[in-house]
Amino acid sequence: MNELFSTPARVTPLRQGPPIFVVSGSTGATGELLARTVLAQFPDVHVPLEIERRVITAEQIRTIIARAAEFPGAIILHTMVNQTFRHLLIEEASIAGVMTFDLSGPLQEHLSLELDMQPLGQPGRFHQINRAYFDRVQAIEFTVSHDDGQRVEELAQAEIILLGVSRVGKTPLSMYLSVMGWKVANVPMTPPVAPPPELLKVDRRRVVGLTIEAAQLLAHRRARAQRSGIPEGDYMRLQAIVEEMREVTHFFYRHGFAVVDTTDKPIESSAEEITALVTRRLIDLPPGG
Repeated sequence: MNELFSTPARVTPLRQGPPIFVVSGSTGATGELLARTVLAQFPDVHVPLEIERRVITAEQIRTIIARAAEFPGAIILHTMVNQTFRHLLIEEASIAGVMTFDLSGPLQEHLSLELDMQPLGQPGRFHQINRAYFDRVQAIEFTVSHDDGQRVEELAQAEIILLGVSRVGKTPLSMYLSVMGWKVANVPMTPPVAPPPELLKVDRRRVVGLTIEAAQLLAHRRARAQRSGIPEGDYMRLQAIVEEMREVTHFFYRHGFAVVDTTDKPIESSAEEITALVTRRLIDLPPGG
């Protein structure tokens, strides 16, 4: 039988489950992750997740319980580390007939007995202690997603913007700076193609143009060509490279961008020079550079 006219397969509708309210005094990330991990074991079921973040007052708790009580079978999954609010939530949810699951209380109370000390009860303390780590992760994620001219519409969000021709070292420097905690975007310069218009709208104090001696750039490009099979042409002709570097350097100075020469420098040295330049320009120059 012609498949075009065959009876379509019946789609089994998703079963609807009661909502789960994830309640946290901080970001709610732990409770949300656990809820989604468990729900993944129940295919073909739709369970709404309501993430209630930064719950720090009794009024917020009572409002959430009242909302949950409107749905038969609703569940409150909580990671409240503040003992007063945790007990309030458990007691009032019980009165309202709402099931609760306490993810942090039992472990916290057990450790309190074992260690013979009271917990601080401060929401978000893990993220506060590890803020530098999370900031670094965010910087790396930002830099990877803004490499080689990607997402130029978000250039203004970058803390450092690197410009340069092919093989001048933009990507390695960007990644090194991101590990240091900087959100970096890099934009390729390919004369005679004009750079994206978004570039001229950002804070110029954060823009750094990279230069390199033509002979060293030629060596880098030849090494790349051997690995990837890039055909010969102006890309690897010394006189064309000299003109290419002259043009982009003129562009940097014409628009008031800082310039760093990467010739014969290890990444660490160039990165230190870049961060020092940007930091100094942010202090010494008015916005816009």
